[in-house]
Amino acid sequence: MSKIYVLHENDEWTGHLTERLEELELPYELWHLDEGTLDLTSEPPEGIFYNRISASSHTRDHRYAPEFTEAVIAWLERHGRTVINGSRALRLEVSKVNQYMALNQAGIETPKTITAVGKNNIMKAADQLNLESFITKHNRAGKGQGVQLFHSKQALEEYLDGPSFDEPVDGITLLQQYIEAPEPYIIRHEFVGGKFVYGVKVDTSEGFELCPADACTIDDLYCPTDGEAEEPKAKFEILENYRPAIIDHYEAFLKENNIDVAAIEAIQDKDGNLYSYDVNTNTNYNSDAEAKAGVYGMLELAKYLREQLNHVHA
Repeated sequence: MSKIYVLHENDEWTGHLTERLEELELPYELWHLDEGTLDLTSEPPEGIFYNRISASSHTRDHRYAPEFTEAVIAWLERHGRTVINGSRALRLEVSKVNQYMALNQAGIETPKTITAVGKNNIMKAADQLNLESFITKHNRAGKGQGVQLFHSKQALEEYLDGPSFDEPVDGITLLQQYIEAPEPYIIRHEFVGGKFVYGVKVDTSEGFELCPADACTIDDLYCPTDGEAEEPKAKFEILENYRPAIIDHYEAFLKENNIDVAAIEAIQDKDGNLYSYDVNTNTNYNSDAEAKAGVYGMLELAKYLREQLNHVHA
């Protein structure tokens, strides 16, 4: 019997999806790909295959999950299986350089960025960038890993020489133009089946950790020490009647790159210029924000997977 196969490496991020698959009474099987074996002379089972491998897998001691998944997807695609977020999507997931080049190819503006390998070259990149304020980030990251804000090259040098320097897993550090928004928030645009589902406003006043998954929630973030506390402002807020012109460009970008499920994060500066800076092909959704807005990304995803499975059966 054909099934929906979910390729992943993090059990915490599959629960909301499997609940929706069971709600729709869809057959599925989870493939945990942090390690394993693959017989290249064998033939894959019938069904559709949804890739949920994350660029942050190495932070969960699953260092080679993306590489193993790349091999599995090559095997699946060689046999003509339907892969949701296939090899091209995986390539963009694990490399911000590839993301930016693909976004630029589609005419979508990204912040000015310089790559560097080696600490000495990180300083050279800062000289080349020549901006008062800039950020560093990892090429293969996720969850805001490696993101640091600097207001001087001296501060960067102290960071590089200090104990808190975080070496990128692929060795590539990005130095990037710091986009200062007039208000501390970014917009995360969610897509399923290459089509826009909703935009979510993400409060960045607490820093760069933007993971919307429930597993990433900091429960005590608003814990008061004394007295009566005001109701905390929601970190994630789904926007009503939101569909700016950039959405058409995003959908064309996703189609061009064979990406079916994604979130694209963007920030607007004080002059109204929009910069897109992250393509997340292993997107998660915040349940509190969805419940308040009455829209559910995982349900839409499960329906889309059902539709793809029906195409295989047809």
